[in-house]
Amino acid sequence: MTDGTRSDEPLADTPGHSGSDAVVIGGGLAGITAALALADAGIRVTLLEGRTRLGGLAFSFQRDGLTVDNGQHVYLRCCTAYRWFLDRIEGAGLAPLQERLDVPVLDVDRPEGRRLGRLRRDALPVPLHLGRSLATYPHLSLAERAKVGRAALALKGLDLADPTLDTQDFGSWLTAHGQSARAVEALWDLVGVATLNAVAGDASLGLAAMVFKTGLLSDPGAADIGWAHVPLGELHDRLARKALASAGVRTEVRTRVTSISLDENGTWSVQVPGETLRTDAVVLAVPQREAHDLLPRGALDAPERLLRIGTAPILNVHVVYDRKVLGTPFLAALGTPVQWVFDRTEASGLRRGQYLALSQSAAHDEIDEPVAVLRERYLPELERLLPRTRGAEVRDFFVTRERTATFAPTPGVGRLRPGARTKAPGLYLAGAWTATGWPATMESAVRSGVNAADAALGVLGRPRPHRLFEFEEAAHRIVEGDHPHAPGRTPEGTGVSPRGGAR
Repeated sequence: MTDGTRSDEPLADTPGHSGSDAVVIGGGLAGITAALALADAGIRVTLLEGRTRLGGLAFSFQRDGLTVDNGQHVYLRCCTAYRWFLDRIEGAGLAPLQERLDVPVLDVDRPEGRRLGRLRRDALPVPLHLGRSLATYPHLSLAERAKVGRAALALKGLDLADPTLDTQDFGSWLTAHGQSARAVEALWDLVGVATLNAVAGDASLGLAAMVFKTGLLSDPGAADIGWAHVPLGELHDRLARKALASAGVRTEVRTRVTSISLDENGTWSVQVPGETLRTDAVVLAVPQREAHDLLPRGALDAPERLLRIGTAPILNVHVVYDRKVLGTPFLAALGTPVQWVFDRTEASGLRRGQYLALSQSAAHDEIDEPVAVLRERYLPELERLLPRTRGAEVRDFFVTRERTATFAPTPGVGRLRPGARTKAPGLYLAGAWTATGWPATMESAVRSGVNAADAALGVLGRPRPHRLFEFEEAAHRIVEGDHPHAPGRTPEGTGVSPRGGAR
């Protein structure tokens, strides 16, 4: 494995495990997962990434002595594939879960002393696990809370396999089920915008139903939140590279693929600058537009559909104060442009003061705003939200922008998302945008890598590595309400993510 530059050794001379070879194009979570899964089954794998690092859109960089994540990513216990990924790279202990779901929600428009509400679960079966939290949630009226409960039961009754759900928008469904604009803002969008990267009116009912049914209405602990307590680069780059090397994968960064083609003898040619790799199978784990440009003719019936999968931005606002201003690891906000605020002080390496990261999803109107404009907007909002910021010195203020952070979860997107298999023998697709059933999350990315590897292994005649598919059993237990951790107990492992973009 290389440490960041192309090696002098020809890629085609990589020593391997068996008579079968595979090239994985793209070093995000989808590509890393596919490479690990194939290598664990005895396939000789080469992973090619055009950037200088692995991790895709969940990465870290250096700024003035701090290690900064490009954006805040969290995960849920129900995201069993990403949990498998964390275990596989030996990073689970660095991204622990809450013992029990607990989200502080501050409404700055309410009077002092009545601003704080909480979304948390009790050690009770579904749906009673959220009953007390909903009954006492101060940001909705008593009538609105009752109607939320009825809508949740209706949502639980939806059949996720029904393709008509993808043709409807979530906002209209909520309105038809008695949800007020306030209920959408203070509850449904509070969760949905962070996980879907879209407001309810712009989101597919199918994807929204999947998020809420799986995260809140399947198992009492399904929505327990976890997040990396180290920089994302520690997990998705350093530990991922170590796991790939241990599995025998040859990893090359700064290596951009220019074309792929099927040879007459049934093998594939992968063209990189100055060299052609010949291989039995190719996993294309890149964004949908890049995949479209690399796909050979005839690989998909309607490749133009990939170009119709829209994208959605995420803006992250980073503020370093000279003192501690936030007393919780994170909070969600209402009555302000601020959506979610996270304390990244320890993870970044900051020794004095406090570093806050604001994660702003569905940021279409702000993604190209100048930093000065964003500073004038968000520093006063933080003063409204967190009183201790009012006398604090701002030591640094900067933003990170992911203009194409996720695919847009709009109604109708389901029929545009292809599966792992293509019509070209030996060519497979991976990426959070493929047909995983999940929105654009780290969970979807890992699942897509598993799907692509599984399809390739079947054609290559290699058995599935059992440990790769243990997460499927965990997912089944969650859906069936037989979670291995009793409600309220501290889990032995960790969980996985709504964003990824994100997340």
